[in-house]
Amino acid sequence: MPVSKNTLFELGSISKTFAATLASYSVLNGSLALEDTADKYIPYLKNSTIGNTKLINLATYSAGGLPLQVPDDVTNNKELLRYYKSWQPLFPVNSKRLYSNASIGLFGYISALSMDADYTQLMERKVLPLLDMPNTFINVPNDKMADYAFGYNAAGEAIRVNPGILDAEAYGIKSTISDVTHFMASNMGLVPLDTDIQQALDNNRKGYYQASTFTQGLGWEMYPYPTTLTALLEGNSMEVVLKPQTITTDKHPTAVLNNVWVNKTGATNGFGGYIAYIPAQKSGVVILANKNYPNADRVKAAYEILESAMTH
Repeated sequence: MPVSKNTLFELGSISKTFAATLASYSVLNGSLALEDTADKYIPYLKNSTIGNTKLINLATYSAGGLPLQVPDDVTNNKELLRYYKSWQPLFPVNSKRLYSNASIGLFGYISALSMDADYTQLMERKVLPLLDMPNTFINVPNDKMADYAFGYNAAGEAIRVNPGILDAEAYGIKSTISDVTHFMASNMGLVPLDTDIQQALDNNRKGYYQASTFTQGLGWEMYPYPTTLTALLEGNSMEVVLKPQTITTDKHPTAVLNNVWVNKTGATNGFGGYIAYIPAQKSGVVILANKNYPNADRVKAAYEILESAMTH
């Protein structure tokens, strides 16, 4: 089937920017504070390393080396909390960045707990409607399944993402090109939104530390604008995704950053996406594909499109 404005793509880790938005919204509503520790919301975690960890460190992958994925043998919430309670850091908090679904996934989970709600229900019934994204889902409804594209893996097999622990929070959103473009425009203040949800989007662009070639925001990575393709390729490289990066936390958090190239890649085994936008220029690009093209290819394509648009 040809792609249409109704085709649903898996967003993979672009979903983390929605988890960040829910959290920033709950901060504005007073139910969550980024400086709180995890055990405030999950008393079971008291007297554990993770329980003593601040939410902002979970949100920004700086909690001491939580792994990319929740271990395969963790299959339910009880096992998940047991895993977190026994987890031991690889390095001191706030010393290194290690990109992690297990880290920001727990952050999203706690954000929903702070509002006494299930994450999926809160996202689908509250946050996505506030963002005016009617064709965006964690669980694709039956009447939309015909629009849900299949992805294609390296062997050319048609696949969709498998359910997993903390998938909703870390990589579980499905959306259309029109909804994601609307989301990007919302992040630049180009569409009318409820004041609190707009402020939540803006607050995601505060910088919490410097790592590699970018500043880490909530969900987003940000590069001083103008930036170079070299800096973008380094920041979005598998080296930076998979290996610990030393961080600098001086003068952070920053104010909301606008004169920056803001980006997030996202992928599942069958899909690859990329959002890049420059708030100060009110310009950006969304790339969604039902194949997991390398990050470098997505970044190069977006850079060429935006550079071309800016010079014409």
